[in-house]
Amino acid sequence: MTSLNPKTYDAAPSRKVAFLGLGVMGYPMAGHLALAGHEVTVYNRTAAKSKAFCEELSKSAKAPVSQADTPRAAAAGADMVFCCVGNDDDLRSVVLGPDGALAGMAQDAIFIDHTTASATVARELAAAAQELGIHFIDAPVSGGQAGAQNGMLTVMCGGEPEAFERARPVALAFARAVTLLGASGAGQLAKMVNQIAIAGLVQGLSEAVAFGQRAGLDMEAVLGVIGKGAAQSWQMDNRGKTMIEGKFDFGFAVDWMRKDLGLVLDEAKRNGARLPVTALVDQFYADVQQAGGTRWDTSSLITRLK
Repeated sequence: MTSLNPKTYDAAPSRKVAFLGLGVMGYPMAGHLALAGHEVTVYNRTAAKSKAFCEELSKSAKAPVSQADTPRAAAAGADMVFCCVGNDDDLRSVVLGPDGALAGMAQDAIFIDHTTASATVARELAAAAQELGIHFIDAPVSGGQAGAQNGMLTVMCGGEPEAFERARPVALAFARAVTLLGASGAGQLAKMVNQIAIAGLVQGLSEAVAFGQRAGLDMEAVLGVIGKGAAQSWQMDNRGKTMIEGKFDFGFAVDWMRKDLGLVLDEAKRNGARLPVTALVDQFYADVQQAGGTRWDTSSLITRLK
């Protein structure tokens, strides 16, 4: 399977789970759940993707895999329902309503949402789930497409401790760290902190590389040196060389980053946080979009400086 790199899975009781959304993140995440021995039912808005998933995983999964026509049907009988879709509206569409997941879930089941969405929608859906006796955990992830494929995502969670402790061993099928950070919405707020930090780092690295190139330096050699000191970062280690080479097809796209930064800036308006650098970098990403780089990865900020 080209989008999934199997790993050694921790021992965890086998569960009946559903996964809603088989995009570049959801497909390998659901795949790891199947390979870890959980019975997986998938739903995707484009049914062909669900069919392809089942055909591929049926050869290697340790438990049955199946597809459903609606989120409700996928969630029926599941101990846990995982989800990774595009935005707040997409999330509401698969959770709420007569065909939504909550309509098919049993009391005491757990909905774990890996969408990067607003803290507001996380609290809204948690309240809707609570009325039905269902647990809701907002659990956005960091690590990008490679992290999903390798089963090495970092998961930031908000919700009830008891439900979290039940969900955590299952989520470790596709993660290296799953951490509860507070009540509903805390996971989404933590993901916003993550994106604020990344935005500033990528812009700083872009300026450093562009400056060094203008100065005539061998930037691969320079990064090799400064990467052993205080300037070291994940971005430098993983995107420095590709930035130098002008390659920008390594996962997390500019369109997605702008969506995330929009969530950040909306939340900052509500809580009064001052984010001048983040707001500026958001506009720089808008420049990249206008230059045709909507699907380039986030390191393409350097193209503005060329």
